[in-house]
Amino acid sequence: MEEPVVVAEGLHKHFGRTHALRGLDLRVPAGTVCGVLGPNGAGKTTAVRILATLSRPDAGHARIAGYDVVREADQVRARIGLAGQYAAVDEKLTGRGNLRMFGRLYHLPRREAHRRADELLERFGLMEAADRQVSGYSGGMRRRLDLITSLILRPPVLFLDEPTTGLDPRSRGEIWDNIRELVADGTTVLLTTQYLDEADRLADDIAVIDHGRVVASGTPDELKATIGDRLDVVLADSSMVREASTVMHRLAGTDPTMTGAEALSVPLTRGGVRLADVVRELDRAGVAAADVSLRRPTLDEVFLRLTDRDADPGSGRVSGLEKEVVR
Repeated sequence: MEEPVVVAEGLHKHFGRTHALRGLDLRVPAGTVCGVLGPNGAGKTTAVRILATLSRPDAGHARIAGYDVVREADQVRARIGLAGQYAAVDEKLTGRGNLRMFGRLYHLPRREAHRRADELLERFGLMEAADRQVSGYSGGMRRRLDLITSLILRPPVLFLDEPTTGLDPRSRGEIWDNIRELVADGTTVLLTTQYLDEADRLADDIAVIDHGRVVASGTPDELKATIGDRLDVVLADSSMVREASTVMHRLAGTDPTMTGAEALSVPLTRGGVRLADVVRELDRAGVAAADVSLRRPTLDEVFLRLTDRDADPGSGRVSGLEKEVVR
């Protein structure tokens, strides 16, 4: 079988006494988006810097398109693009001037650098602002310009380190559309992000990093399935909490948690629970429900479960806050 275009095997990296990476393994197939998630300090940016040849691992190996990131760094650099956490464009230049400058820095002939700059400005919707100074660009426009500077050489692999940090929802959506276009053309994207909805919408596969190693990986749906569905009940009368809890415990096999003054939630570790059964059992117990729903867990809940070592797996941690367990 063909080797994935991005491969990391047993990467270790120390900064003094700090262990940034502790045996990180990663494999990204060609033409896909791999979302890399993890809390602050988990090692995400360190991993990207090693894969992009900006830092050397203390141990382990990594390859991009079959080339070793240490021994064949020049070959790797010719095949990657990198957009860091903050826009690296020159605010005193125009958008067109920035792209032409980057083209020349990549050793493109002048005419080719100019042609490529115009092509990218047109494709990514910046042609109308091409001759304006970047200092007058919105945050979303600057981020988009920074993204396309990494595409001057049409790299088959693109590293995006938190590309939409600080952007408004409309600008984030525009960046997402740009990323989807690139992947549709065959680009492989490794995306680090703090926005879990971003990973949920864009990533084919997700790697969750904690304390310098991958602690879980899979598609968004596969990761959600590790927690299972949840049963949520909103009561019409808060005095019926105990009766509702008894019903939910009988159906789910575990105690529900309070997620609001009149709301309870419980993970469904048992299969086969139907919404009609829940409504019927609540009615038999005399519990009036304002709303009853079965839902898949969010990626936020998966992330918290995987990266919070102090959390009790049965505690029903929701949105990072411990809720009262009803007994």
